[in-house]
Amino acid sequence: MKTKFFLKTVSVLVLSMSTHLVLAQETTLKLVSAFAENGIYVQRLQTWMTKFNAEGKGVLQINFLGGPKAIPTFEVGNAVKTGVVDMALSTGAFYTNVMPEADFLKLTQISVSEQRKNGAFEAINAVWNEKANMQYLARMVENQPFHIYLNKKIDKPDLSGLKIRITPVYRDFFLELNANVITTPPGEVYSALERGVVDGYGWPIGGIFDLNWQEKTKYRLDPGFYDAEVSLLMNLPAFKKLSDVQKAYLQKQLLSLEAENTFWARFTTEEIARQAKVGIQTISFDAATSKTFKDKAYAVGWASAQKQSPEIAAKFKPLFSK
Repeated sequence: MKTKFFLKTVSVLVLSMSTHLVLAQETTLKLVSAFAENGIYVQRLQTWMTKFNAEGKGVLQINFLGGPKAIPTFEVGNAVKTGVVDMALSTGAFYTNVMPEADFLKLTQISVSEQRKNGAFEAINAVWNEKANMQYLARMVENQPFHIYLNKKIDKPDLSGLKIRITPVYRDFFLELNANVITTPPGEVYSALERGVVDGYGWPIGGIFDLNWQEKTKYRLDPGFYDAEVSLLMNLPAFKKLSDVQKAYLQKQLLSLEAENTFWARFTTEEIARQAKVGIQTISFDAATSKTFKDKAYAVGWASAQKQSPEIAAKFKPLFSK
């Protein structure tokens, strides 16, 4: 009896110790968003984080600190680089102050699943590791072309005399189209449109309703160009500290997030209809002019990339292009 009691006691102690060991290994990652919390990007991310935390108890958790009120949009990249936060949701255009190559991601013409297969993902991480102290984790937005939105009608792809709000994504392209460019944070665009400080702006097909810009927008120029990239980034030392089990769990959840990217093609169709419904008119050109317009966007984009980082641009271009 004493032997059985002893063995039972030992079993309970071992089980208890194992449980405490697992709990002790749980890591919580601090995550911030460069985008507003009420926007579609963060809404979809929060659904994913809820699932992540529910399934990751005892292994890995995410503590969402908030959007730009927590850390200003253009400071998020440096916060990840320096380890102020562990993870961030951002787009390359928002952290070119950390590394100009971040903007090259807009030039991808193949899906993120293809990028994982053809070596593009590894090539990106080689650069992000070295130049930004970051691990590029996953791309959660694709199939979201950028467009030019205007309050003045044009009859050819020429923005002469127009003041256009930009980010680094389309600075060089809009300059090529003869625009007068102005850089402002997203939160200031509505008032800039209202006061006539700008005549238009560049933005993806989706998201203008999140910011109420549709109230001050009359036209959308087609076709779209480039591909909006919104991704999850992680501080490299924080990533390396994760155990093999934690890395495996993180990777599983990241692939699950990317598997939901089919949503964006449907979202594009819905946003086009929604914009038309509120009176945003489409400006379009003939097929030849449209092709020239789009080809110019990529030619300018790659020329700019080549100027900034010749070796990296040369490596990325065949991996990013169709």
